[in-house]
Amino acid sequence: MDNRVLVRGIGELLTIPAEIGEVGEGVSGDDALGVIRNAAMILDDGRVAWVGPQSEAPEASYVEIVDVNGLVVMPGLVECHTHLVFAGNRAHEFSLRTQGATYEEIAASGGGIVSTVEATRLATNEELMVSALARLDDFLRHGVTTLEAKSGYGLSWEHERKILEVMSDLNQQHPTTVVSTFLGAHTVPLEFRPDTERYLDVVCEEMLPQVAEAKLATFCDVFVETGAFSLEQGRRVLETARDLGLLLKIHSEQLTHTGATALGAELEAVSADHLDFCTPEDARLLAEAGTVPVLLPGATFFVGHTRFARAQMFQEAGAPVALSTDYNPGSSHTRNLWLMGTMGCVYMGLSPAEALRGMTTNAARALGMHEEVGSLLPGYAADFIVTGVGNGEELLYLYGHNPAKEVYKSGRKVAH
Repeated sequence: MDNRVLVRGIGELLTIPAEIGEVGEGVSGDDALGVIRNAAMILDDGRVAWVGPQSEAPEASYVEIVDVNGLVVMPGLVECHTHLVFAGNRAHEFSLRTQGATYEEIAASGGGIVSTVEATRLATNEELMVSALARLDDFLRHGVTTLEAKSGYGLSWEHERKILEVMSDLNQQHPTTVVSTFLGAHTVPLEFRPDTERYLDVVCEEMLPQVAEAKLATFCDVFVETGAFSLEQGRRVLETARDLGLLLKIHSEQLTHTGATALGAELEAVSADHLDFCTPEDARLLAEAGTVPVLLPGATFFVGHTRFARAQMFQEAGAPVALSTDYNPGSSHTRNLWLMGTMGCVYMGLSPAEALRGMTTNAARALGMHEEVGSLLPGYAADFIVTGVGNGEELLYLYGHNPAKEVYKSGRKVAH
C-alpha cells in the first residue's frame, strides 16, 4: 500500500542538517539551516523520504496532500534538559527572590529542591501523571516532539522509581518521545544530612543497579556543585552508572567552577549542562571528548544571575552548542524553548541560525539521537512544525511568541 504524503507550498523548508561547518567560518545562515525555498517534502511511513524544490517533486499518487500556503516548515524541537515530573509549587520562592533572597539562601533554609521532594513524595503516580501530561501537552503545542526528563525529586528508591515509571508511561501514552534520565544524585535528602556518603551508598549500591536492571532510564546525571555533590562524589556516581551500562550527563559549572565539566569530558558524557562558569580549557576538553555543551539561559535569567555561558567559546573549540529550557519548578519555570533561543542570541552570543540548530539537531546530539530527529532530511523521523511565519528570520525575532501553528509527529498532526 502506498503511504506517501506530500507536503507542498512550503515557503522555506529548514532541513537543519546534523553535520555542517561553523556559521562563523564561512557558512551562511541558509547553509546552517539547510534552507530550501519554494519547497516540498515527501513522507513515507512516518519518515522523510524526499525534500527539494516543489518544481522537482516526483510525480506520484499520495494518500494525503498537505499545502502549507507559503509558511516556514522546520524540524520538531528537541528539549534536551527538563525536570518534568514533580508535584507542588514554588511560586513563593520567586517572591522571595524579588525581595533579595538568593537561590542558595532559599535552598539552605529548606526551600528549593528539598521542598519539591517533599511534595512529590506525597503525590500518587496518578497525580504525577496528570500534571506531567498537561506539561507535555504544552511542550507539544510549542513544537517540542522529543523531550528528555530527569528524576531527582524522589531521592529514595520508592519515589525515584515512581517518577521513572511515570516517565515510561508518558512515553507510551503521549505523542512526544520522552527520554528518561536518572538523577538520584540531585541533592541530599533531609533524612541523610549531613551524611552525604551514606546517601551516595544508597544511590550507587541500591538505586542505580535497579534502574539499570529494570531499564528505567537511558542516562544518569549528577549535580556537582557547592551545596550538592563534590567532584569525587560525582565521579563515583557516574562511574557506577557507566559500569552498569547507562549513558552519562552532568550538571556542571552552574554556580561556581568545580571542575565537573572536565570530569564529564574525561568520562565521555553525552552532554555537560549549564556551564556558566566554564573556561576555554573546559570548552576544549568537551570538544575533544565529543561531549555536547547544553546551555540553559532561562535558569541563569530566572534566578537573577548575570553570568551567562559564552557560546562562542564552545564553538571556537569545535563543540556544537545545544539549548534547553531546564524546565523545573524553581529556577526555570518555563516551557517556551523559543524564548530560550532568543535568550541564547541576546545573552550568549549565538546567531539565530546557531540558536535554531541548538534547539534541534544539536539538542538531539545531546541525547545521542542526531541521526534520528532534529533534521528533516531523507531517513529522519517526520517530526516537524508548520510555523505561523513566512520568513525563518522571524522565528526568534518575535521573542516570547510561540510560532508553532501545527505540529506533526511521525508524519501525523498531533497539535495545532
